[in-house]
Amino acid sequence: MSMIKMGNKIFEEMKEEIGEIDKAIEDLIPRGFDGWLEEMFGESRWVYDIGALDGAIAKPVWNLLDRGGKRWRPFLMKLCYESVGGDGVIDKFLPIVEVIHNGTLMIDDIEDGSDVRRGSSCIHKIYGEDVAINAGNAMYYLPMLSVMRDDSLDLKMKIRIYELVNEEMIKISFGQGMDIFWHGGGGVPSEKEYLQMCAFKTGTLARMAAKLGGILGGASDEVVEALGEFAESLGVAFQIQDDILNVCPSENWGKDFGDDISEGKRTLLVIRALDVLDKEKIKDLVGILDLKTKNKVLIGEAVAMIRNSDAISYSDKVARNLVREAWVKLDEILVASDVKDKLKMFSDFVVEREI
Repeated sequence: MSMIKMGNKIFEEMKEEIGEIDKAIEDLIPRGFDGWLEEMFGESRWVYDIGALDGAIAKPVWNLLDRGGKRWRPFLMKLCYESVGGDGVIDKFLPIVEVIHNGTLMIDDIEDGSDVRRGSSCIHKIYGEDVAINAGNAMYYLPMLSVMRDDSLDLKMKIRIYELVNEEMIKISFGQGMDIFWHGGGGVPSEKEYLQMCAFKTGTLARMAAKLGGILGGASDEVVEALGEFAESLGVAFQIQDDILNVCPSENWGKDFGDDISEGKRTLLVIRALDVLDKEKIKDLVGILDLKTKNKVLIGEAVAMIRNSDAISYSDKVARNLVREAWVKLDEILVASDVKDKLKMFSDFVVEREI
């Protein structure tokens, strides 16, 4: 079977899982908080304003969640769980990373000054920045409330999950901090610095999903770490492919074309282009990035400079090598199984995707 066919197969299987994942998310975060607050926090000391909470949290949260998304992180979590022999109930825990991920998107869009997310206006453009920041923050913590109150997990397991999520959330903030610093005029990172930023920012959520799957499946620390390293590489490769799609979008791309340019981001594409372009082009590209312009002509000029260098093919090669090397390591640790084969197909999908 060709890589494209394998990628399509795993993509179709992933789409089949979306319904169950969305149901699990709705069990975690209701569309309305009437009755839920009493269940989670007990009777109010005074009075819960359900209308306010529905309007300021439930509606913006579900506005974003209802737009879909690939849901590949919970799918990865389930594959990792099954690959280590997990055979219990995993579905109710699948929303953990997906909900946190969507919270980061809501807040990232404010920090990046973005207008479009998944084909519609960003949440802060609809509800205001104050509502979006607060709702996004709530999405960071809601999943852990359900974990801590789940009677099916023993205390040792809960502590292990809590420590993992807490560490990874700190890494997300550090990764975002580097990204903001660079496109805020803090200079151009080296390729290795950029990859480390991606490992913290995008790789963290994939790593968290894989490690959670391993932990819940009862894997040893060695196997959990191996799954995490593999997933981190997938997350970094996913980010690089996102960078490429941002300047070479497919028909189903759900963001503004070239918004990385308008945000002044120093992506791997930019880093590579600045390494190989002549001095005049370097000056022009940096000048456009520093403007943080939404002018389509200028964005087009910047994209053309990137495309006319070898930045796209170079970045694509980096992403493919990352995934290939990560699989070689994991292949030595996991026992042969159908699920292991799916993990391999999933890794191929990440670097072949068009959305």
